[in-house]
Amino acid sequence: MKTSRVSLAAALAAGTVLVLSGPAFAHVGVQPAGEATKGGYAVINFKVPNERDNASTTQLEVNFPIDQPLTSVMPQDIPGWTVNVEKTKLDKPLTVHGKQINEAVTKVTWSGGKIEPGKFQQFPVSVGKLPEADQMVFKAIQTYDNNEVVRWIEETKPGAAEPQTPAPVLKLTAAKAADGHHDAAAKPADEAKNTGKDAKDDHHDEAAAKGSDTTARALGIAGIVIGLGGVAFGVASRRRTS
Repeated sequence: MKTSRVSLAAALAAGTVLVLSGPAFAHVGVQPAGEATKGGYAVINFKVPNERDNASTTQLEVNFPIDQPLTSVMPQDIPGWTVNVEKTKLDKPLTVHGKQINEAVTKVTWSGGKIEPGKFQQFPVSVGKLPEADQMVFKAIQTYDNNEVVRWIEETKPGAAEPQTPAPVLKLTAAKAADGHHDAAAKPADEAKNTGKDAKDDHHDEAAAKGSDTTARALGIAGIVIGLGGVAFGVASRRRTS
């Protein structure tokens, strides 16, 4: 009897842990479609799972950090959903590609669609120019058709456990070194290689030239000797005839 009670208590404890930890594995997040590099442009996806068994998600609101303004924010059309983009005037204008930007997107809202229980939806957005920072925090608000609202706005503090409703965080990576550095490093090696090859070719050409010159001289001397022999033979013949 005692063993049965202990087993029942353990099962209830395990079930409680699963129930409490469930939402932590299925919260609104953001991930780049490829690489999100500092100072570059990228396509990012806001992934929204439906966490309720008796309600559907009908709206997602994503707030863009005003202290890291993005001059380009272009949501992708999603069938069944309506998107609304809100902009705010910047206190300090930005200059991008020689053009002055006075406002930036601060909120994007998707509505009219439905994410049913047990499903999720991705909301792609092309963004840029990304800041020279390690990350961007996007606070999101998820609304269900039963009027329940979940605010994914808590920021995770360094060294602390993840909060119950964490805000989506986009990690940014450093831009890769340009290929020009590789080319610049490879160029001297190529030049040295070519220089060595040219030097070898020059030595070969010089040796060939010397050989040709020696042969020509030998042939010239042989010709002179033969010529002198012919003259001597001619003189001797004349003397015999006379």
